Amino acid sequence: MAVRPIKLGFEGAMGASLAARLDLPAGPVLAYALFAHCFTCTKDLTAARKVAQALNEQGVAVLRFDFTGLGGSGGDFASTNFTSNLEDLRRAAQYMRDEFEAPKLLIGHSLGGAAVLAVASDIPEATAVATIAAPADIEHVTENFADKLAEIRAAGQADVSLSGRPFVIKKQFLDDLAAHNIEKSAASLHKALLVLHGPLDQTVGIDNASRIFTAARHPKSYVSLDHADHLLRDPDDATYAANVIAAWARPYVGGHKSAGSRVAKPVDGVDGVLARETGLGKFQTMLVAGAHRMLADEPEVSGGLNSGPSPYEYLSAALGACTSMTVRMYADFKQIDLDGISVQVFHQKVHASDCADCGEGPHQQNAKIDRFERVITLHGDLSDDVRQRLIEIANKCPVHRTLEGKAVIVTRDSRDQ
Repeated sequence: MAVRPIKLGFEGAMGASLAARLDLPAGPVLAYALFAHCFTCTKDLTAARKVAQALNEQGVAVLRFDFTGLGGSGGDFASTNFTSNLEDLRRAAQYMRDEFEAPKLLIGHSLGGAAVLAVASDIPEATAVATIAAPADIEHVTENFADKLAEIRAAGQADVSLSGRPFVIKKQFLDDLAAHNIEKSAASLHKALLVLHGPLDQTVGIDNASRIFTAARHPKSYVSLDHADHLLRDPDDATYAANVIAAWARPYVGGHKSAGSRVAKPVDGVDGVLARETGLGKFQTMLVAGAHRMLADEPEVSGGLNSGPSPYEYLSAALGACTSMTVRMYADFKQIDLDGISVQVFHQKVHASDCADCGEGPHQQNAKIDRFERVITLHGDLSDDVRQRLIEIANKCPVHRTLEGKAVIVTRDSRDQ
């Protein structure tokens, strides 16, 4: 498995090479998803990146690509239309089928949402479809260049400006839009459907979501993106939508039981914790521990994205969790009426000479050492003697002993296995 997302390419509907990237989870792949971007957008839009990241955390690999004539893909955008977009999607699915595995989840943003609804029946392996701000009537996209419609119909084409970029729109593009019925596609979907849409969307009105949702059959779900604009420009809105899709899709793309069994061991049955770069930001790292996926990162001030705890915060968390578990185990064994435990851990690097409570040891006075301060709160009607005994037991937690002992770390190249 590549350390960073894999850059790929395949032939599109019009013979051009389409630029794609496959975002992989850190451990085994539970399922594959295919993402279709919005009209004149690219695969690298914030919403697309956030969705891929959230699904990676759930063990789902995501392929996103640029339609013909857009982003890093070749071809002439002016010669494309909605029909060619659908064929690009079919070819993307076939490429995944040939090289990896057919997608179980289809995701589309705006016109891409309409596209995945229209093409879903041609991808039998897909069990779930999610749309973000999708139009129920794809002729809606002509509102982006309404002032040019007369010129396009009279002259056969016109130069238009979309999101500040110049494009040529031809009459065949308009004619092709009229040939597709998205509500009919939704009605015959026969797959689980999630519709996400914002009531404040000024580009594709909320009534489009109602039409798609009403046309579709169960199982179907609707989630309101209350504060989001059409492109989900606010990273918080994109993250929210991504996390909702990831949580909703899980039972449809693998189910809870199969998900647990397939990711229980990170790499080819080898126990341990796997850390792998995600390719997002400078430091963001995916961690896989059995069936669990987490992110590690550094604060923004250190050049990270602050998308997860830092390595030392995870180390502090391990100490805190182990302390709580150890005290609980002892309290239950001794039948102590302990209502609850909370442990707060602080970590810092200090000079050995400045650490009066660091105990005796071969510390060099000018050297810096790691100091973990642990503040334990015991809830319940406990005597002072019992509290003191529980605090003593906290010092016996295995992680505590590991940190105070002398651990041995052996490093080897994976190729030596």
